Amino acid sequence: MHIESLYRYPIKGLTPETLASAPLTPGRCIPWDRAFALKQGDAALDETHPAWISKMNFMCLAKNPKAALLKTRFDDATGLLHIAGPAGSLTASPFTPEGQAALTVYFTTFLGEEARYGTQGEPPKFHFFPGHSFCDHKTQVVSLIGLSSLATLEQAVGATRDKRRFRANVYIEDSEPWEEFSWLGRKLAIGEVEMVVQERIDRCAATMVNPDTAERDANPVKELRSHFGHIELGIFAEITKGGTLRAGDPIRLI
Repeated sequence: MHIESLYRYPIKGLTPETLASAPLTPGRCIPWDRAFALKQGDAALDETHPAWISKMNFMCLAKNPKAALLKTRFDDATGLLHIAGPAGSLTASPFTPEGQAALTVYFTTFLGEEARYGTQGEPPKFHFFPGHSFCDHKTQVVSLIGLSSLATLEQAVGATRDKRRFRANVYIEDSEPWEEFSWLGRKLAIGEVEMVVQERIDRCAATMVNPDTAERDANPVKELRSHFGHIELGIFAEITKGGTLRAGDPIRLI
């Protein structure tokens, strides 16, 4: 088994970025993965002590499928976010008050009627908190999917299901279908990195969204339940030994 491809998602719900490699630290996710997010105005996020809250509190594909129309890129070297979409383009710093304000306006304008406000009229707000990740797990983890498991789903439904629908960090090649589910509680060595597999990933309405057209044109949750009796595809794992993760790295159980 080996890593077929490696991804991060700097802005929660938006564009995947292909990586050749990523430095990993114990207990942390891939650098800049889900580092930024647009909080909806009715979200119960404590900005002084940010902690995990559900994805539904943010702009996300499950609630805002048209967000797939936005093409975004984070430039590590300059610290700038580049965004292009139906509302035009924007380049701004996600770290400065001015940049965050510009990003807030851009995304709120794009969402239009889907932008939610709080009971006191609190508007959506773009956020970055040092060291925090807006991931779907309550701790910082890496997500992995065996491509053979995805292929088995495709065979069952008789249609292609683009892997981008499932927004994993690591896609695994040459594993057996559903093999990753047998790794719960086990430790994986991937190149020089080690991680402990924590749990299977429940899929949600975000997987319905076509990553190119933003249309809800498939229902992988229903398909998984119908054909396999569950709604899970992929696993979460916590990094226990740091190092550099690279596309092509071999994967083994230890």
